Amino acid sequence: MAIEQDGSDGNHQAPEREVAADIFRRGLIISPFLLVLASVIWGLSGLACGSIALGIVLANFIAGAWIIDWAVKISPQLLMSAVLGGFVLRMGVITGTILPIRNQAWFEIMPFALILIFLHLGLLIWETRYVSATLKYPGLKPRVKRQNRKKSLD
Repeated sequence: MAIEQDGSDGNHQAPEREVAADIFRRGLIISPFLLVLASVIWGLSGLACGSIALGIVLANFIAGAWIIDWAVKISPQLLMSAVLGGFVLRMGVITGTILPIRNQAWFEIMPFALILIFLHLGLLIWETRYVSATLKYPGLKPRVKRQNRKKSLD
């Protein structure tokens, strides 16, 4: 294992992948509640539509992070183009997913739209508590052990 000049071991995960993985994990934590709620209110069609929306949201965050991670290694100009192009492509995938099923008898727009919109926003808001916006820790805030925190207060 090579030690870099700044003293790190080079195993630090890219911040965008780290944040996207954390968002994905939080999405999996909240998904049973959302899917049960959708199935109670709208039945099996609500469960199916909620599951599709949940899959789109989680895949959207992972795809966005993957695009950034891929492009940042090449150049800043490509990064800007890839982020914009990736956004347009991901919106096209969402549209391409909805168009074939929107007129099906089982498709319910309300659970689909509510989960799609509010899960995107909710996960981003939830994640803001855990993201560090510093150069020292560019991804998630480091976890402080409870014992160390108590010692520092004494």
